[in-house]
Amino acid sequence: MFETSELYICHHKYKDAADMNLQEIPKLKHIKSNNFFLLCGPCAIEGEDMALRIAEKVVAITDKLEIPYIFKGSFKKANRSRIDSFTGIGDEKALKILKKVSDTFHIPTVTDIHEVSDAEKAAEYVDVLQIPAFLVRQTDLVVAAAKTGKVVNLKKGQFMSPEAMKHAVQKVKDAGSNKAWITDRGTMFGYQDMIVDFRGIPTMRAFAPTVLDVTHSLQQPNQSAGVTGGRPDMIETIARAGIVNNVDGLFIETHFDPANAKSDGANMLHLDNLEQLLANLTAIRKTIKSL
Repeated sequence: MFETSELYICHHKYKDAADMNLQEIPKLKHIKSNNFFLLCGPCAIEGEDMALRIAEKVVAITDKLEIPYIFKGSFKKANRSRIDSFTGIGDEKALKILKKVSDTFHIPTVTDIHEVSDAEKAAEYVDVLQIPAFLVRQTDLVVAAAKTGKVVNLKKGQFMSPEAMKHAVQKVKDAGSNKAWITDRGTMFGYQDMIVDFRGIPTMRAFAPTVLDVTHSLQQPNQSAGVTGGRPDMIETIARAGIVNNVDGLFIETHFDPANAKSDGANMLHLDNLEQLLANLTAIRKTIKSL
């Protein structure tokens, strides 16, 4: 059993380290607000107009609530179940849209990479590189991301324990960087469901600032149709639990028309519901920090 002091250290070790990482990200606002930070946007970049429309809405909300905000959008989707699934509008075209979002709203951006060659290419356009959960054990990919000097967001594999993520963080460190985050996106629960083990949050916070991917944690993968399902009705439940357990950041995919989104629409939050959710979570965060 942990002694009380050991639990306190594990729970609070990264209270200041998360702030330190945030200060290294260009254009990031509200870093002194003592709020959680937010990675939020569509699953994939479908076009310029949709990206700008979503970013504009989220920027207005996060400025109002003083939430440090990083726009999220995948420039390509390489990990699809079916060969006819949407994978992107073209790498350079999508990356240029991410850069336009950043320049237009003066905010940082994050995108995921799938191949070693993606690291340098994406780093020219975005501020945070994300390693997909399926690929987090790919040493060459993690090292290539770390060597760009960008913050590397390591998504925990659905098949990995929280404790195992220390090795992914160590790869970033061994590549000469201390700019690593861990994102929990749930653990496989049978073939077609995900579950979040909230005991893992303090464990992973002992290794690096930790983010909870709320929407992917509610996926229902391996559907017979080859299209992933989801439980968006549970988004606030999972997000609240993450904030209560002192997660450093939240990852939420959102869209103004999830039913017609070209990727992961089944578990995305409708953009119209984002402000109330974030207002509720900010209120919870203030209460937790006062204890």
